[in-house]
This record gives sequence, structure tokens and C-alpha cells, in this order.
Amino acid sequence: MRHGITLFTSDRGIRPDVAAKAAEEAGFDSFYVPEHTHIPVRRESAHPGTGNETLPDDRYMRTLDPWVALGLAAAVTSTIRLGTSVALPLEHDPITLAKTIATLDHLTGGRVVLGAGFGWNAEELADHGVPPKKKRTALREYVEAMQSLWTQEEASYDGTFVSFGPSWAWPKPLQQPRPPILLGAGATDRNFEWIVRSGDGWITTPTERDIVDNVRRLHKMWADAGRTGTPQVLALAGRPDPDQLAQWRDAGVTEVIFGLPDRSADEVVSYIGRLAGKLGLAS
Repeated sequence: MRHGITLFTSDRGIRPDVAAKAAEEAGFDSFYVPEHTHIPVRRESAHPGTGNETLPDDRYMRTLDPWVALGLAAAVTSTIRLGTSVALPLEHDPITLAKTIATLDHLTGGRVVLGAGFGWNAEELADHGVPPKKKRTALREYVEAMQSLWTQEEASYDGTFVSFGPSWAWPKPLQQPRPPILLGAGATDRNFEWIVRSGDGWITTPTERDIVDNVRRLHKMWADAGRTGTPQVLALAGRPDPDQLAQWRDAGVTEVIFGLPDRSADEVVSYIGRLAGKLGLAS
């Protein structure tokens, strides 16, 4: 089971390059950042954590662009995997997003992981023209369209939300046929069906409790659908609990991700070192 770090990036606190470099040096396998393009002031959408329109953290309004942040992290690292937990592809043009991801994967030697979400903030999505009842279909089309650009010499796609004629697009991602695409969403049958059809794995939500049972259910749905191998599962964790981590590993969790505190750069770097020690990582 791999170990990763997720940094809720913002325009204050530790920079993503500093955090990623410290995580790599401490022996972590991966480094993740989130995405929100903006937060509309007037909202009715309930945040999954608070259950209402209030936000649990003002960094939601202050997040850095994930791909710029990961590019910065890529420049000072060489082995750690770089991903999103999670990005919101529907808030982008899929052709340009495919170029961004392919470029980063090409330049990093194949280290990119696309953690993607449908988006809980309906008002944020609406500002990008995303129909709230069609976001699953739209994200599936985005994934299919991007993969066509990543794999085909003359790519094309004809869907409801994405459509383009025969086109050339390089670079291709080093990882073929695509970088891993992991859905960050609740453990519903509907979301697992999306993963089985269109994704490579699951990122748990911060409020998830029955991870072991849900991983087993996802594995069964994966096998029943005729998918080969097993899905990747990234579980968000709080403090490292050896018994819990052992249960997750035995159930099929492939990676556990730990969040970083909203502190000064020096404090966060020290925290990363202490966490690595508790996990027994080799630096």
C-alpha cells in the first residue's frame, strides 16, 4: 500500500513545490492538490462536510490552479507521483485540458494521476455552463474525448458535450492509454458504476466511514462487469492508525492519503517528517 500527501493549496502557507519536495524526501509516494476555480458568494449547494451552504475552510476560495501548482512541484521532484484530489474537469475545455495533462505527464516521465470529481457546488458548475443533471454523462464524454487525443494519431470525438473532427495533438502522455483516472465521490452504486465503466479507481470522501465494505463492493462490481485486474483505491485518512491501515490494505486499498495542516511552511515540513516517521517510511 502506497502513502501520499494532499495539500489544500492556497495563496497562503506552504508552497506546493516546497511541500512536494519535502514529501518526496520523506519517502512519500504521491502528492495531491484540489481544485475550485471560484466560489459563488450566493449558493444553495450544501457542502458535503457541513451539510449546508457554509464552508469548513476559507481555502476553498483561495485554491491555486492545480496544474500550475503540480507543474511547480514537478520542477523540484523526480519520483513522487503528482495528482489531483480532486480536479473538476467539467470546468475546463476538454481539448485544452487534455493538452495540459499530456504535457505534464510527458515532462514528468509519466507521474500524473487525474483524480476527478463531478463537483458538489452546483453554482460553481453552472457558471461554467455545466448542466447539473448531466454531469456524469458530461464527465464520461470528457474522459473519452481526452483519451482519444492521448492515444490516436488522428483523434476525433462526437458526443453531446464534446465534439471535434479529425485532429492532431501531441505530446501524448507517457502513460498509455492514459494516466490513471480516479473518481472522488461517495460510495454509491451509481458512482461505482461510473468508475467501472469509465474510470480506473476510486478516491474516498472525507466523510466516508465503511471503507472496507465499500472497497469489497467496488471490487465485486468491477469483476462482474468483466474488468480485468482490480481498481485503484485511494483512501483519505486522518492520523495514522496501524490497525485501520492494515484493514484497509487487506481489503484492497492501494494508497492512503494524509492531509496537511494549514500552518507555516516550516511547521508543515516538520509535520511531514513526523508523519513519515510514524508510518515507517524510508527517506
